[in-house]
Amino acid sequence: MTGQDDWTLMQRVAEGDEAAVAELYDRFSALVYKVARQLLSTPAEAEDAVQEIFVRLWTTADRFDPRRAKLVTWVMLIARRHLIDQLRRQSVRPTPNSFEGEWVPPDSVEAAPDRYSQTAEHTAQLMERIAELPELQRTVIERAYLQGYTLREVSEQLEAPLGTIKSALSRGLMRLRQRATSDWPGK
Repeated sequence: MTGQDDWTLMQRVAEGDEAAVAELYDRFSALVYKVARQLLSTPAEAEDAVQEIFVRLWTTADRFDPRRAKLVTWVMLIARRHLIDQLRRQSVRPTPNSFEGEWVPPDSVEAAPDRYSQTAEHTAQLMERIAELPELQRTVIERAYLQGYTLREVSEQLEAPLGTIKSALSRGLMRLRQRATSDWPGK
């Protein structure tokens, strides 16, 4: 296909043309799956990643520019970014065995009421502080730290420059630290 044919295909994908989406999937799904399978642990993870990548391709199809890259290059760039983000999220998420100390299941509050209530109180205070932040700072912190998105994904979701998202995160964390210092001067 020529660059013009690829551009036309992606414009049809952007418009929601199911035949165009199927054509895009038929052309590139095997290649995307092969790369996903090389990077991810299980076939199921790779299959899920392929679906997520094609959703991302569909939602960003109008951004494809054949003057900047061939379609295969663009598809693989989107796939690579998604897979790297997924690997980063997996490496950041703690495993149940990575916590030091004793885990107290929620239904055994009676076994350690002081520890449980103290943790719940700290969590509630933190959530209150986050809620007091300006909207952009609050949204970035919630999505990056509580929902596990990368800053690039948050940038795409909010349609804001990555630098703006990084600044909002930095300012928000600084405010949270300042607030924690004023609340707990002994720490």
